[in-house]
Amino acid sequence: MCGITGIFDTRGRRAIDAAVLARMNETQHHRGPDETGTHIEPGVGLGHKRLSIIDLATGQQPLFNEDGSVAVIFNGEIYNFQELIPELTALGHVFHTRSDTEVIVHAWEAWGPECVKRFRGMFAFALWDRNKETLFLARDRLGVKPLCYALASDGHLLFGSELKSLLAYGALEREIDPYAVEEYFALGYVPEPRTIFKGAQKLPPAHTLTVKRGAPVPAPVEYWDVAFTLDNRLSEKEACAQLHERLRESVKLRLISEVPLGAFLSGGVDSSAVVATMAGLSETPVNTCSISFSDPAFDESRYAQTVAQRYRTRHFVDRVESDDFDLIDALARLYDEPYADSSAIPTYRVCQLARGHVTVALSGDGGDENFGGYRRYRLHLMEERMRRPLPLAVRRPVFGLLGRAYPKADWAPRVFRAKTTLQSLARDSVEAYFHSMSILRDDMRRQLFSNSLRAQLGGYNAVEVFKRHAQRANHDDPLALIQYLDLKTYLVGDINTKVDRASMAHSLEVREPLMDHPLVEWLASLPSALKVRGQEGKYLLKKSQEPHLPNEVLYRPKMGFAVPLARWFRGPLRERVRQAVLGSVLADTGYFNRPALQRLLDQHQSGLRDHSSPLWTVLMFDAFLRNVMRAEESGAPAQRLAG
Repeated sequence: MCGITGIFDTRGRRAIDAAVLARMNETQHHRGPDETGTHIEPGVGLGHKRLSIIDLATGQQPLFNEDGSVAVIFNGEIYNFQELIPELTALGHVFHTRSDTEVIVHAWEAWGPECVKRFRGMFAFALWDRNKETLFLARDRLGVKPLCYALASDGHLLFGSELKSLLAYGALEREIDPYAVEEYFALGYVPEPRTIFKGAQKLPPAHTLTVKRGAPVPAPVEYWDVAFTLDNRLSEKEACAQLHERLRESVKLRLISEVPLGAFLSGGVDSSAVVATMAGLSETPVNTCSISFSDPAFDESRYAQTVAQRYRTRHFVDRVESDDFDLIDALARLYDEPYADSSAIPTYRVCQLARGHVTVALSGDGGDENFGGYRRYRLHLMEERMRRPLPLAVRRPVFGLLGRAYPKADWAPRVFRAKTTLQSLARDSVEAYFHSMSILRDDMRRQLFSNSLRAQLGGYNAVEVFKRHAQRANHDDPLALIQYLDLKTYLVGDINTKVDRASMAHSLEVREPLMDHPLVEWLASLPSALKVRGQEGKYLLKKSQEPHLPNEVLYRPKMGFAVPLARWFRGPLRERVRQAVLGSVLADTGYFNRPALQRLLDQHQSGLRDHSSPLWTVLMFDAFLRNVMRAEESGAPAQRLAG
């Protein structure tokens, strides 16, 4: 895994400042501490930080074609590179390394922009073709690896794995995008293609950007999308057998490495299935890494231990104290923009543990989205059965009134907490799913935001993100629709972002067998009944793993990777969160309504309501302002990471 960055003069061949390029490159040292590479020619500067995984001796970057006219800098892995080398060799291309990186330059020469369709893996790369005077940027299908870019006011196109490399250029306007603020407080992250800054964008997954010297920067072009056809009529037995083989193939491809390799093992179904598959493919014990929590309400380490013992893995466990909240500022610096998934804390810690034993770790990420594992999927399907018999024109006024009248009862047993369900029934399917995914729901954001921010938004609502993707989903199956929405939003903006930054903070490469795009396409062809059946999510995955994993792992309630926010904000973080929420940093933005912030805090700390997730979202926005915005304004470095 690596970090890439660069500068491209869209107007001509102005000299690239080597010191500026080096500064941009060095901000991402954590992504690739093994080697540093740069290339500068008139109008082009490429920077690379390398974490050596494959072809340790000759895989340095930037890497060039035979005559030096094509250069590439690359972050990720092309898992099928060994299949592509003979095909490209037969076309006359000469290879000088054994790396997957060299496949990219020759594939570009052979197939041009279509080359990305031939790659199977996780990747973000920048390619410079001197003869065509073309810069080509590309990102993998599911957005596992990040890539952002910005057109500076001086006409230079900047790009990098992380926003911090763009900020280091020094001429990028750091103006916050109010639409990004709205999206962040709704979802807890800033979804693609937006970033927190008006002048910078994320290249969306499965997109390329082709920029020619002297021409305007065009819009990115999509090269892939997943189609939920649901038309594969395999029997359950046949589907289980095929899934087993497809998972084996996906895992086997991700075992290619010249450095120590292992896996995360949480004790959940996804990571346990990956470890069981690895064990069946490995002649030596698999390295597995887990964390345990001192609070038993959040601890699933005994399930991980059960799987580790069954497959006799070399199992490493690190204990995380329940009050492990010292990472707040470090996380803000690491993510470069507001990010509010509190499971980033244990994810950071398990990556830290894993890096002490391996350089590459396989994960179970993507399993919930692709197999239908989230509890919210089952709740949405239940609501859909209630929504469909009644037209929206009837539901909106009736359930809208009931939803407003019903008290919010966080303290009550779940069966009596019907306010959210009633509010969802008053909406269409997309609006309802967005409502269920929102951290601060529409009414809370309206109360929280100042008149000034609401005026800047001009009526914009973050639900438009979901509506934009829903228009392209092309399916009325309720599960397929929300799986598609998650693949386009939550998986990319939350899960993949969390794992990439947390792993790269420790120079650890994480590979994702459950996000192998042929596997994703195959799963999208299966009927939804093979994913969610009754109250059982991940039905097919669990059935296929019954010969390999114990029922206590497969059929236990899902716990998730949570931290005790509610207790923190009433206990050890009580004063810290109060100072942040009511402090000058947030107030100086002019974005917030102080009485609403006060009410949010008082209701939570009194025990009247559980506002832990909204408060964490506010706290992390404050941390972003202090550690990224104010650090940049003062000229202080904003890229230091916690050890």
